[in-house]
Amino acid sequence: MATQRDGAQFPAQLLDWAGNRSGGVRRPFDEASGRPGGQEVFKTHLLAKLERWCSDVGAGVPGTPRVVLLVGGPGNGKTEAIERTMGWLDAALNADGALTQELSDAFRPADGKVVRLVRVDAGKLLSPRREAWSLSIVQDASFVSDGAGKSAAELLLDDLESACADNQAGLYLCCVNRGVLDDALIAATESGRAEPRALVERVTHSVSLLPNAPSCWPLEGYPQVVAWPMDMESLFVAIEEGKLSPAGQVLRHAIDPNLWPAQHACEAGVRCPFCTSRELLSHPREEAAILSMLRWYELGSGKRWSFRDLFSLVSYLLAGHRHETRATDLMPCAWAARLAAADDEAVRNAKPSPRTSAAIFELVAAQYHQALFHLWDREAGPSLLRDIKELQLQDNNTAMGLQWFLTTRRSPYLPGMIDGLLDNFAGLLDPALARPDTVVEVSRSTSYRLRDIDTRFSRSVGEGLEYVRKSRIITAMEVELLRRLAELDTFLSRQDVRKKRPATATRIQRLVRDFACRLVRRSIGVRTMTVLDAPVLQEFQDVVQDRLDDGVFEVAREIELLLNQNQDFEVSLTTTFGQPLPPSTVQALLVVPRRHVQPASPAREGRPDAPLKFLEVGEGSSAQDVALTYDLFKAVKDIKRGMSNASLPRSVLALLDTTSARLAGPIVRDSSVLRRAEIRLGNGVTIEQRRSGFGVVGGSARR
Repeated sequence: MATQRDGAQFPAQLLDWAGNRSGGVRRPFDEASGRPGGQEVFKTHLLAKLERWCSDVGAGVPGTPRVVLLVGGPGNGKTEAIERTMGWLDAALNADGALTQELSDAFRPADGKVVRLVRVDAGKLLSPRREAWSLSIVQDASFVSDGAGKSAAELLLDDLESACADNQAGLYLCCVNRGVLDDALIAATESGRAEPRALVERVTHSVSLLPNAPSCWPLEGYPQVVAWPMDMESLFVAIEEGKLSPAGQVLRHAIDPNLWPAQHACEAGVRCPFCTSRELLSHPREEAAILSMLRWYELGSGKRWSFRDLFSLVSYLLAGHRHETRATDLMPCAWAARLAAADDEAVRNAKPSPRTSAAIFELVAAQYHQALFHLWDREAGPSLLRDIKELQLQDNNTAMGLQWFLTTRRSPYLPGMIDGLLDNFAGLLDPALARPDTVVEVSRSTSYRLRDIDTRFSRSVGEGLEYVRKSRIITAMEVELLRRLAELDTFLSRQDVRKKRPATATRIQRLVRDFACRLVRRSIGVRTMTVLDAPVLQEFQDVVQDRLDDGVFEVAREIELLLNQNQDFEVSLTTTFGQPLPPSTVQALLVVPRRHVQPASPAREGRPDAPLKFLEVGEGSSAQDVALTYDLFKAVKDIKRGMSNASLPRSVLALLDTTSARLAGPIVRDSSVLRRAEIRLGNGVTIEQRRSGFGVVGGSARR
């Protein structure tokens, strides 16, 4: 193993995993582009389906589809899927490599001009030969360089019309994003092309999130066509029980010890944050924790990690991001070694400078768990500098290092490809904001209540450090930084330092203690999955992934209580959606029997697992489907804990109002519902429907 590690590729090679480097864009049959995992294939549901499809094509199974549409945005692995499919197809058709070679030459022409539609006469390459049997591939349907003036949408319609013709033989594979698919539907409608319009409409419907979406593999009504929404499936869900998910495969490859230097053997030694991160993530608990948190982000935000996002994230966590101009060309371990050398100068009481004083802070922040939750108070740097000057601490390396570190957070410091994702991720799951009553089990014999950690750090950094240090869950670099912060905290408690400006010293102490406490909370929280709203997120994940829908029934009952007023459902007759309600004295409400809420029954045959659960609100023709989002689920849990309905987030209130408005429209036209309805006026008059018309039930009529 030592021999293998002598030629370590990581973490330096991980830099190329970033989306803005060679790992970002995959070009067909180009081994030097967009394949961070090298020759390793990360298995997905789609690849498993495509491999079976190739076997069916090779075996000549009757009814095997001829048209394959891969739908999704950039970075979802469509190109890799196409290339892998060609390899399997070559083997299944006994082409002995001739088919893949022909395609490789077509996708890499001598003049460098790759056409939009690559078509090869595959029949002549097969054994036995097939007459008039072509293979057509569109690697990117938005590409129009050879379209003879036609738009991407028009070219797609031409392709589909030709590929689905009865006299057509061979195969057609196309990668298309949802925007081009929508444009094609509009173009077909405007031009009156009925047949391709019907096909595109069915494809668009089949790859949607709607619970009643039809089968897409094969496409309902079009047995010769299959489509697959690549941006619907999560990379964090395993394709087989007990197997690693695609994301788990990526992470496992990235931390493969055979591809890294031996422990503490790189230039930075024990102070290398990247080798430290690799070692931590090699433990089952830490590996499972990060994969679970990334999955929770998908569930909480409603966004999916694409392969490109995931590769960029792994690159950032295990190889860092050099936002300083002077360090952009340094390899990860060399960058850490330079910071370690600069920190040695600070330890020797060199004159404070951004390079030396902030070095220990940068090293700690580059560890994967601190890099994930990177948010600090962006406005703290300038105010801290003023307080440092008032106390004349400009010669204190720790104080100035903290100030310079916080100041760097005011400028862009994250990879451009994933800065928005990381900001949202940190805001949604920050362990620093986890509930104080949460109990964290850091080992079999040691547990902490977050409130106890907060209390000790609020009294002094030294006391907090002694409390958590015994469990050995925080890293050696974090212990060293906390030790220096504890010395600064103790220094600020001295009477000779505080006597002139006690308020200033107190402000710096509070900032130092808060910084230390957040640092420890994040270090412990990331490794033990103790993040903000972790129990709710775990429960929501169980509900989403439960195929029996047991958890959805419980949520449906709670949402039914939110939508109805006791045993009635009210529809305002004096306002439209979005308008404020008038004074109660001039309101007119249509009151109908309670609307029931129950889990919707989504179609599962020939489709990927739905990323969300849906609820069916109402009955009959007025029934509406409502997505069970994380915000709505969390609101239900908060109400059960005692939150007032008026305190619900605006997004949840808007969703409930929208649902009520969507129900109201069909209800006022549904005769079966109106038989038991009544109208309540603000003046106290109640009107109900009778055989001869309407009659007053209660109250007194006013002119």
